[in-house]
Amino acid sequence: MEKVLVGRPLVPGSAHGLAVVSNEPLSLCGGFDPHSGKITDVRHDRSGAVLAGKVFVFPFGKGSSTASRVLIVAIRCRRAPVAIVNAKVDPILVLGSVIAQEFYQEAVPIVVLSRADFDSIVQGDYLVIESSGTVRLRRDTEHHDQ
Repeated sequence: MEKVLVGRPLVPGSAHGLAVVSNEPLSLCGGFDPHSGKITDVRHDRSGAVLAGKVFVFPFGKGSSTASRVLIVAIRCRRAPVAIVNAKVDPILVLGSVIAQEFYQEAVPIVVLSRADFDSIVQGDYLVIESSGTVRLRRDTEHHDQ
């Protein structure tokens, strides 16, 4: 099954990978290790999940502006998600990705979807992010990891 979701690109770019989906906001500052790419917040529903190489789908970030720095470090260490999909604009994450583009010529694409489209993505979906903000959702219904 393939579904096309039309989003708004906050940081344009192309990427693809398996979705790590959470319905909880996350503070990258203190909740994510940029050196391992792992969610470290033990209270988070995806605690222990490795985001490196994956598309992280979560409503929005929470916490301080230090989250920008954490994302920059993760990008520099090549342990960041390949893309971020949110349901709400998070200017702190956008800032981190834009600064990483300026300093390291590498950014994490960030797309915002409507809440309905955001909610249609489930753990293990394969997502293709396009620079236009289009998200192509591919779901293998036979081998799907819920």
